[in-house]
Amino acid sequence: MEFSHFNEQGRARMVDVSDKDITKRSAAARSKVTMDPGTLEAIKSGSVGKGDVLAVAQVAGIMAAKQTSDWIPMCHPLSLTGVDIRFSDNSKDELYIEATVKTTGKTGVEMEALTAVSAAALTVYDMCKALQKDMVIGPTMLVSKSGGKNGNYGLEA
Repeated sequence: MEFSHFNEQGRARMVDVSDKDITKRSAAARSKVTMDPGTLEAIKSGSVGKGDVLAVAQVAGIMAAKQTSDWIPMCHPLSLTGVDIRFSDNSKDELYIEATVKTTGKTGVEMEALTAVSAAALTVYDMCKALQKDMVIGPTMLVSKSGGKNGNYGLEA
């Protein structure tokens, strides 16, 4: 297997995407924050002292997706055409976060989707840590991707 992020000297490099076709690309990622039932209820009822947890986490996820290349060294800066962060829960002790990221470009948005859900989950933790310090984040995973030469991946692709 050849690794595309290494040059002939075995040193890190950013992959050259100059010759790739511009295509519509999308990716969806998911994460989970497990917490006490009381913490989830406080989030849902809007009674967390720092404010609307889900609204802040949503904005954090969108901002993170837009700044992924600043955090992940080999990611290309991308012009995103859409970022959607959604929340759901199991009505007990798990908050689910899903991000869908889209672009029209030469490289995919998997890392942007993963970064979005990670930042949203970390924001939930930050805003709720006064209520509970032992929340657990994860697993965080790619759910699907579409577009590009490697084609589609995942159940939703």
